[in-house]
Amino acid sequence: MVKTDLVTRDYTIQLSKATKGQQFKRRAPRAIKAIKKFAQKAMGTSDVRIDSNLNKKVWSTGMKNPPTRIRVRLSRKRNEDEDADESLYTLAQLVEVSSFKGLQTENVLEA
Repeated sequence: MVKTDLVTRDYTIQLSKATKGQQFKRRAPRAIKAIKKFAQKAMGTSDVRIDSNLNKKVWSTGMKNPPTRIRVRLSRKRNEDEDADESLYTLAQLVEVSSFKGLQTENVLEA
C-alpha cells in the first residue's frame, strides 16, 4: 500500500479556546495563530499558509470578536519552490457551513 503525502481534510476548529481570557487587541491575531498551530499538528508541516477568505472571515467581526468556531479545509500540497526548506506545505481554506452541529473530520477527495 502506497501512503500518499498529498491529502485534504475538513476540520472544525474551536477558536474560543485560544481567545478566552485574552485582551481584546490580541484576540483575532491569537485566533490566526491557533489555526496555524492546529494545521501544523494535524498535517505535520511547519509551513502553513492561510487563505485570504479565511483571514477575512476571522477578522470580519473585528479584532475583539473573532468567531467561536470555524470550519477549515486543510490541504497538504507540494512546494514548487526549489530552495524551500520543506517539500510540503499546508493550505488552510474556509468552508462555509450553516451549523456546526454533528460535523466531524472528513477526508476530501480532490478531482
